Amino acid sequence: MESPVYSMEILWAMGAAIAIVGLWLGWLAGRRTSGTAKKYQQVSQKLDQVMQDKKAYETEVVEHFTETAKLLNNLTDSYREVHKQLAAGAATLCQGEGPISLEVAENNTEPTDIPAHLANTQPPLDYAPKSSPEEKGMLNEEFGLERKSQELTPEENGPTPDFRAH
Repeated sequence: MESPVYSMEILWAMGAAIAIVGLWLGWLAGRRTSGTAKKYQQVSQKLDQVMQDKKAYETEVVEHFTETAKLLNNLTDSYREVHKQLAAGAATLCQGEGPISLEVAENNTEPTDIPAHLANTQPPLDYAPKSSPEEKGMLNEEFGLERKSQELTPEENGPTPDFRAH
């Protein structure tokens, strides 16, 4: 058998092609196993975890406020039932002179339908009214304090300091 004879140019071309393929494969392998690639992969995993945690938190917030709204609705219904009970008892025990029920107040569109003694809706005052304009109000720093009109004598004031240099 004859051994194949290759020309030098073919050997050089094949060697160069194998070197290029080897360098390219080495570059890919190095990129996948380098520290930067590992850091990138860790950051990507951490970002995915943070996104999952955020989604879980948002779900918890929605569930919390949904449950809170449901409980507040139940509380409102309970309050209405208690008010109905108290209004019915007041109407019976006060012979019609007590407060009006919620149904009457909610269905009432005319303010004249509310009894006159219940129609006074002036808010309570947050201060004590003065009986005269000269009187000190509660917010005055001298309110409730009585000043002595007589001046103190020098003996009652105590000794006066002497600031002269010695």
